[in-house]
Amino acid sequence: MAAIGLALVMAIPAHAAEAPDYETATATLAQYKQAIEKRDLSGVEALFAPGAQIFESGGIEGNFAHYRDHHLAPELKAFKSFAFRDYKVAVRGEGEVAIATETYSYTIVLPNGETIARDGVATSVLKWMGDKWQIISLHSSSRKPKA
Repeated sequence: MAAIGLALVMAIPAHAAEAPDYETATATLAQYKQAIEKRDLSGVEALFAPGAQIFESGGIEGNFAHYRDHHLAPELKAFKSFAFRDYKVAVRGEGEVAIATETYSYTIVLPNGETIARDGVATSVLKWMGDKWQIISLHSSSRKPKA
């Protein structure tokens, strides 16, 4: 019996680990959403893998650093406020990859008081990096709400 037990232990690879909890990927997405609402991107790059790719409304934005520096940060700086509402997220998993679909509405208030309302959807692909989820691909789009 001891020999069988030892053989079974040796047959299981030492690197075998439990599958990641896919629902915890939503925490990474929530941190990103909160940073956008605060209009403060400090530390947000840690939520993205180094080679992550960002796609927005039909455009290729490049990696997160490029998107942050040339698109997102300047926009957020120009807004008086940014608020999400009716946010919903669904996550499914495939091995060390989580695929999330987010739906939401958001409102932007410009410094002159003008308000912009949009409905949005995003698909995020996150990879389990051993101790945390990181976004490896983010594709979002938005449109004016239907009347």
